[in-house]
Amino acid sequence: MKSHMMKVKIFFLLTLLLTSCSDSSNPTPNQIRKNNLTGSNLSQLDPNININPEKAVKKPTPIYPWESDLVGNHPKITKEYFRCKGSSLNPEHTEQTKDGFARYFDCGGADRHGLPLKNEQEFIYPILVDLLNYLQVETGKQVVITSGHRCPTHNTYVDPSKENIYSKHMIGAEVSFYLRGIEDQPEEIVRLLQEYYVKMPKYENRSEFVNFQRYEKSDTNVSIKPWYNKEIYIKLFQEEEGRNFDNRHPYPYIGVQVRWDSELKDRVSYTWQKAHYSFLRK
Repeated sequence: MKSHMMKVKIFFLLTLLLTSCSDSSNPTPNQIRKNNLTGSNLSQLDPNININPEKAVKKPTPIYPWESDLVGNHPKITKEYFRCKGSSLNPEHTEQTKDGFARYFDCGGADRHGLPLKNEQEFIYPILVDLLNYLQVETGKQVVITSGHRCPTHNTYVDPSKENIYSKHMIGAEVSFYLRGIEDQPEEIVRLLQEYYVKMPKYENRSEFVNFQRYEKSDTNVSIKPWYNKEIYIKLFQEEEGRNFDNRHPYPYIGVQVRWDSELKDRVSYTWQKAHYSFLRK
């Protein structure tokens, strides 16, 4: 009996000794689980550190699927920004005609066709690219291209009116845009576009480029008389003007058309051949 009691005491002492010698810095799995559940693992943090997780902020859905937030300086605009905004996901729409109703379907956009071709290369008139980059440099604001190249299908889908049949959007010679952050200052944008021709050395002493005139005829779809020089034609669309599928935003916007090809030394004109056969289908 005494021998049995002695064995029990020795076992108890050994157990106590092993428990007291265990490293508290290596908790058992049960201790870890308990700490995680109770939050006691945070007790060792520096009391001067405040843990205040930021609340998630839901960003508004952009008006246009090709818009995105930018960090830092705005990227240089290239012809890639001019790709057709059409999409096979866009819903059909109908327009009343003298013969009843016409149904319009959109194209497949950049997934189904490329930009206009020149010398077997995708092409947008360089003056449009240069002007938009100039605006970004001068203002520090992002240019939002709402309508660059339009294939004939998308052009009709956007605006089936007879005034739009010969749009230079279809030949890469027209762009619609506004500047994010100064949407309510379209007159300033027009001034800067004209200033470009004064500042660029290649236009020095060339009055046909530097001096802008006003278009006096009434065959436009804008209330403010457009401006033009030898190379470009500028239209200012107010909030209620020029609304179409590509320009669904509530802002005034600018439209620039190319009138003169500086490389070929020739006028830039719409032709059915250029509009329908100048780009590759995918």
